[in-house]
Amino acid sequence: MHPIWSGAISFGLVTIPIKVFPATESHSISLHQFHTADGGRIRYRKVCEADGKELTSEEITRGYETAVGIIPVTDEDLDALPLPTAKAIEIVAFVPTESIDPIRIGASYYLAAEGVAAKPYELLRQALERSSKVAVAKFAMRDRERLGLLRVLDDVIVLHGMRWPDEIRDASQVDVPDVEVSDEEIEAAIALADTLAGRDTGEMHDEYREALERLIEAKTAGTRPEPVETPAPASAEVVDLMAMLEKSVSHAKASRTGADATVHDLPAAKKTTKKTAAKKTAAKQTPTKKTAGRKPRSA
Repeated sequence: MHPIWSGAISFGLVTIPIKVFPATESHSISLHQFHTADGGRIRYRKVCEADGKELTSEEITRGYETAVGIIPVTDEDLDALPLPTAKAIEIVAFVPTESIDPIRIGASYYLAAEGVAAKPYELLRQALERSSKVAVAKFAMRDRERLGLLRVLDDVIVLHGMRWPDEIRDASQVDVPDVEVSDEEIEAAIALADTLAGRDTGEMHDEYREALERLIEAKTAGTRPEPVETPAPASAEVVDLMAMLEKSVSHAKASRTGADATVHDLPAAKKTTKKTAAKKTAAKQTPTKKTAGRKPRSA
C-alpha cells in the first residue's frame, strides 16, 4: 500500500508522526458507455460553458460562486489558511464507543508509525484499548477540515472519517406510521432476530458483482449464463404477519447449519391484548435549531 497523506497525531503534548493508508478498496466493476451503432466510447469532457472550448487540467482552477460572480480559490489560498489541523490529527476528546452514532461514520484509514514515533504510537494504541474508548479528532485532508474517530483494529490504529453534526438531517422529517402491533407479533419478531443472530459478517460477499463477473466471462466466450429465477417482489400488503414471521424463522433455520447455528422457536400462540405502538411524534421534542452550515473551503 502507498500512503495517501502524512502528518502527526496530536495527543495532548505528545506528537506522533504517522502515515495514512486507505483501509478500504472498491471491487466494483466499472462499466463504460458506448455508441450502440459503432461501438465508439462515450467520454465526459471538460468544456467551458462560455466559449465551448475543451480544457486541460492546467487551464482549470477552483472557485466559489456568489451573487456577484465566481471568487477564485487557488492552492496557495488554501495552503495559507490558518488551519491547525492541516498536517495534524488533533485529538479533542475520548468517548465511549457506543456514544457514536454509525450514521456519522465515513471512509476509513490505517495509521502507521515508524522509528521514534513507534513508542508514542504504542502508547496511544494501548490507551485506547485499555480505556475501551474511542478518540474524537479533527484533521484536514483534501482541502477541508474533517471530524474523525480513532480506534484500534488488530493492533493498528484506524482513523474513521466522520460527518459533522450539521451534515446529519433531522430524523423528525421522516413520517412514522401509527399502527398497532400485538405482544405476540413483537415476540415473534424477536425470535426471528435471535435466529438470525451470530452470522459471521466476514463471510458475506457481493453477489451482484459475482453475477456480473460471470455475465462478462460468458459473453466474452460468446455465450450467456443460464437465467436464474428471481423471487417475485414482496407485496406491500401483509395479510398475515404471524404467518410471515413463522415462515421467515423456518427459512432461517433451514439456511443455518453447523454447531454455531442457534435457532429459537416462535412463542406459542396465545391471546394477547393489542396495544398501540408508542407514537414517535408525541415523544418528539421541538428540534434544536441547527447552527448555520460551515462555508465550503472550495467549490
